[in-house]
Amino acid sequence: MAHFSRRIRHQHGQLALHDMVFADKATAAPTDHAGGQDVGATGRVSTPPYPSAWRAGCTLAILLCAYVLSFIDRQIMTLMVGPIRADLHISDFQMGLLHGLAFALFYCFLGIPIGYQADTRCRKYIIAIGISVWSFMTALCGLAHTYGLLFLARMGVGVGEASLSPAAYSLLADSYRPERLARAMAIYTMGISIGSGIAYIVGGSVVTAVMHAGPQILPWIGEVRPWQMAFFIVGIPGLIIAAITLSLREPARQGIAVGAGKATAPELKTVLRYLRTRWRRYLPIYLVNAFFAIVGYGAFGWYPTLLIRNYAMTAGGVGLYFGVLVLLLGTLGTFCGALFTEWLGRRGYRDAHLRAVMLIALAALVPAGLVPLMPNALMAFCLLAPAIFLLSSYFGLSITALQLVTPNQMRAVNSSLLLFVSNLVGLGFGTPLVGLITDHVFGSDSALRYSMLMVTAVFLPLAALSAAAGLRTYRAGLDEAAAVQAQQKI
Repeated sequence: MAHFSRRIRHQHGQLALHDMVFADKATAAPTDHAGGQDVGATGRVSTPPYPSAWRAGCTLAILLCAYVLSFIDRQIMTLMVGPIRADLHISDFQMGLLHGLAFALFYCFLGIPIGYQADTRCRKYIIAIGISVWSFMTALCGLAHTYGLLFLARMGVGVGEASLSPAAYSLLADSYRPERLARAMAIYTMGISIGSGIAYIVGGSVVTAVMHAGPQILPWIGEVRPWQMAFFIVGIPGLIIAAITLSLREPARQGIAVGAGKATAPELKTVLRYLRTRWRRYLPIYLVNAFFAIVGYGAFGWYPTLLIRNYAMTAGGVGLYFGVLVLLLGTLGTFCGALFTEWLGRRGYRDAHLRAVMLIALAALVPAGLVPLMPNALMAFCLLAPAIFLLSSYFGLSITALQLVTPNQMRAVNSSLLLFVSNLVGLGFGTPLVGLITDHVFGSDSALRYSMLMVTAVFLPLAALSAAAGLRTYRAGLDEAAAVQAQQKI
């Protein structure tokens, strides 16, 4: 039995963290049927071609639809803060826990083991199962009559959504060449803006319609409140998207070690040891996403409530105007962020992805910070436009940066860790933080604007500082990745 080892070495010649040893049980070159990779007699990977532009585009389109749906299900609650608080008799802080921590608990913790499975198993099945679970749990929110039951249902939504992004990032990284990956990731992460925009626009109309209709009597269920009916309506389409996801064709895994005819990934403890010894490279990227998430989920997530509470707008009006801004400018900002990064790259900045995030954080500070202080809704919307554009433009950049400096067989796990940190901090901490400051520092619902200002003024500068601190180590990571790829081609 022939054995071979493959070492991942640091660019300065440091000892590799781990050796991955595989056995080739046949003298003929085996084939990885799941990934389509050929293995020579020595076990070295013959790098497979990337999928055609059509196949890659279809994969991206289906994943984008799934991501849009996830944000519709996730964000619909922000338009129903008033009626949910009134029916369940809860505070802003409890509402923040419901919207943030309840969703983030399992979303974060299950993302890591699911990401590990996505590094070796069929990713489309993982995604399809996840979509079905979160859609069912969204509809189940409509059955909740107490705060505790709604909290548990929201936890279930997080369980399903934990399966999507780690597997999607891995699929896209194997579908697009490195020089095109930033644009593909930007298009995928447009799902945040598109999904949020549709959630506000359609959700506002749904909320308005069900509020006017009043309580309904459903067979086998009984009476449901209008906000409960809204959860039923937005949860059903997920089953259709789950079925469509099964039509995806898995791309070959690029640059992954193969043994015994199967794509092989290192054990989870090996991955974690690899990441731990390179913490100076990855920690700044994690922190950037976490601080942006606090602003995005915390301050940004309370904008609809601010507009309703402080400017006397209706849920339908907020859904329409705020939703259009998020849909158009959020989507445009996400794509322009990728174009800006490519422009920086052409000007010789090898660290363009992380450098762009740093500049975006600084540029967003003024408009995002001043929005809550505006005396009327019109002026608030005028500043919301650039704030939404800028806060949406970093979405795909930090994720792409992570993919480019992480070995293929560790990408989904590392993406899960990134989402674990950003969502546990952003969703689990950022969203309740605004409500906590409003309730216990200012002691008045009308002071929501000052809570949002405080969060924005603190965490956007921290995001910029984190990105700046990581530029040097990120460049070192790019050098190491290039060296490994060059070795594989020998």
